[in-house]
Amino acid sequence: MTSNYGADQIQVLEGLEAVRKRPGMYIGTTGPRGLHHLVYEVVDNSIDEALAGHCTHIEVDINKDGSVSVMDNGRGIPTDKHTKTGKSALETVMTILHAGGKFGGGGYKVSGGLHGVGISVVNALSEWVEVKVWRDGKLHTQRYERGIPQNELIISPELEHATGTCVTFLPDLQIFTVGIEFEYTLLAGRLRELAYLNAGVAITFTDHRQNEPYSEIYCYEGGIKEYVVYMCREKEILHPEIIYVSGERNGTYVEVALQWCIDSYNDNILGFANNIRTIDGGTHLEGLKAVLTRTVNSIARKRNKIKENESNLAGENVREGLTAVISVKVPDPEFEGQTKTKLGNTEVRGIVDSLVGETLNEFLEFRPQIADSIIEKALQAFRAAEAARRARELVRRKSVLESSPLPGKLADCSSRDPSESEIYIVEGDSAGGSAKQGRDRRFQAILPLRGKILNIEKTDDSKIYKNNEIQALITALGLGIRGEEFDVSALRYHRVIIMTDADVDGAHIRTLLLTFFYRYQRELADQGYIYIACPPLYKVERGRNYYYCYSDRELQEKLREFPPNANYTIQRFKGLGEMMPEQLWQTTMNPETRSLKRIEIEDAAEADRVFTVLMGDRVAPRREFIETHGTKLNLNDLDI
Repeated sequence: MTSNYGADQIQVLEGLEAVRKRPGMYIGTTGPRGLHHLVYEVVDNSIDEALAGHCTHIEVDINKDGSVSVMDNGRGIPTDKHTKTGKSALETVMTILHAGGKFGGGGYKVSGGLHGVGISVVNALSEWVEVKVWRDGKLHTQRYERGIPQNELIISPELEHATGTCVTFLPDLQIFTVGIEFEYTLLAGRLRELAYLNAGVAITFTDHRQNEPYSEIYCYEGGIKEYVVYMCREKEILHPEIIYVSGERNGTYVEVALQWCIDSYNDNILGFANNIRTIDGGTHLEGLKAVLTRTVNSIARKRNKIKENESNLAGENVREGLTAVISVKVPDPEFEGQTKTKLGNTEVRGIVDSLVGETLNEFLEFRPQIADSIIEKALQAFRAAEAARRARELVRRKSVLESSPLPGKLADCSSRDPSESEIYIVEGDSAGGSAKQGRDRRFQAILPLRGKILNIEKTDDSKIYKNNEIQALITALGLGIRGEEFDVSALRYHRVIIMTDADVDGAHIRTLLLTFFYRYQRELADQGYIYIACPPLYKVERGRNYYYCYSDRELQEKLREFPPNANYTIQRFKGLGEMMPEQLWQTTMNPETRSLKRIEIEDAAEADRVFTVLMGDRVAPRREFIETHGTKLNLNDLDI
């Protein structure tokens, strides 16, 4: 430990140096999520132009060299000299943190980029950035490398392109050491979402990395109403007409679309504030949930569906089967941190409550058949919840070790620190035996499950809480009751690892477990506690050397490294039980050598649809999904 701690040890990071030093503070991670976040930051600037009424078309291109271009027909970033910095306004917003037109002054009434760090962070974390701005009949261009301008602003006459901005950037491999491969489907999901949230704005997305460029155009005149239709397309709807609310109060604009479905037993509510997905909720969602519960109960009592001496329906009863999108546009939103995952404006709760309450009450009053259908759906949910109450109490516990004993099949770890503890969920006693012998008992727990667990996608709560395997999962992990707010302090392990065989049955069990976590306690996935273990498929032995291969492709690459006519043997691991405990530790459980895939929900609407298709009651959509995607999937290379 050093003793000469003085002024010389205090570092001052200037300009964009701080971003390159601590990129995680600005984009969350330098992995794939942070990489794609760069694209979102640039696109969000164009969307803000659309919110201001100055942009109707956005083009996003993944170029052959791996760079990304985002072009819009907005007003164009200002290029005149900034009085405070002495630089052009363009260079100012590109190189100085917390510089932008979203702090007031009339540039933007509503925007998602509030901190003025988006485009400058992209600039700091890119190997190079080229910006083109069309304004006042002229083209303005400038190039940056790792945040540093490489030339003065170049101005040339340009009459064909009226106004707009084009930003092209190549992420820096010095920052994104895992690679800079953009995933088309991930970006497409976000761009499609933005098109739904901004009715009439056209977004063209093109991937030039293939021999033949692949392009899609997203443009939805119906806005979030079309979004709800898209989310419910694999479900049986309860009422044909989307319940739609839109209105403005005190400068805050609220838009809501609602649709209840017959064959859904969960709610799927997506919340957005200034086009930003608020995955941790906020006051707009609180207001919506409150007004839904109050209005449906009020209508139910008016229509004598709930008697005077009977208790009200709970919020989760009312929301069962509901698919909804709520989008609010707030002039001065208060987000929690730069990641903007929760809206904090207290006034928004009341505004949403008031606007939705007026429209929803009128809608249900004039459509008694729809009102009765929604109420009956909620009453069925209430009765199912009451039937499940006693079974549910069997797994409720006051703390981690009180009220309900840990399952006997659980081989617990000695550590009581959840942040360092992890649990492997394995199938069968054979795999469980190998895992128990191969683990590090200090921080690794093993929970073997017998066969395939219950499919909770099409099961009510009473059956869920009576199922032994489900009870073992809930009790071992320290989960609360379905529908209650997630309590991370009760979670006994901060890494919940699904470890199944690399065959069709193993894939099915893995899907059942993911369905359970997604539907029962989705926050586990949202907050990154769920992982998939990656055991090897093959062991290749050649002489005294041996190699583990985790996919067919990896096996073929390894075999090509051997000289012609080389002698070797290949062992195919059909199940985890075939592996010796030492092999399982070395390949799959040792933190120094293993490979884990963390489950992340980037596109909530698509995730909800896929679980409905794969695990729901309807056969036709599942058959169509398998016929469409089955030939493209290799279970050995499946990246979940």
